[in-house]
Amino acid sequence: MPRELTAELLLSGYAQGIFPMAESREDDRLHWVDPRQRGIFPLDGFHISRSLRRRILQQRFEIRINTAFADVVRACAARPDTWINAPLARHYDDLHRRGHAQSLEVWQDGVLAGGVFGITLGGAFFGESMFSVRRDASKIALAYLVDHLRMTGFSLFDTQFLTPHLASLGAIEIPRADYRVLLAEALSKAGDFRAPRALPTAQLLMQRCTQIS
Repeated sequence: MPRELTAELLLSGYAQGIFPMAESREDDRLHWVDPRQRGIFPLDGFHISRSLRRRILQQRFEIRINTAFADVVRACAARPDTWINAPLARHYDDLHRRGHAQSLEVWQDGVLAGGVFGITLGGAFFGESMFSVRRDASKIALAYLVDHLRMTGFSLFDTQFLTPHLASLGAIEIPRADYRVLLAEALSKAGDFRAPRALPTAQLLMQRCTQIS
């Protein structure tokens, strides 16, 4: 991968079904990744367990969008092993300024408790990473994110890889060829992650999840 990446080159890569990663925080080099099996979240298949449902209905948190993007990226990278190095974090910031990188945050008692961030292009959301410093905060973020994507014109939630944690919430794995069909369909749409809209109450979120489950 060339050292002098641009926002246009990065978006072109996402549109082709590949994404950048670093080997570690200390390695400044980036390389393109093109998994044979791709993780996705079907937007009509997010699984909310009874315990997560109770926690959401307790409403001891506040959901915000794009109020602390850089903080979410830093929190996601603040772990012993990470593929987010300094150059990649700068590229994410650049894409955020251009309107192509987004964060959904969970706040509790004035503290950033968890969140998720990703890249948006057309009707595709390319999930990059998430974090949680309080119980279930990242799960709560994902529940609201899936709803937000459905309500703002998105059809693809790409998780890159499938982990046991994501699988427990409804994510699945599909072959590269099938993923690229879904990607092409999503890129033909016009999702608007930043569209002004009120986020749903906990009760409304649960109603919507029940309707599509």
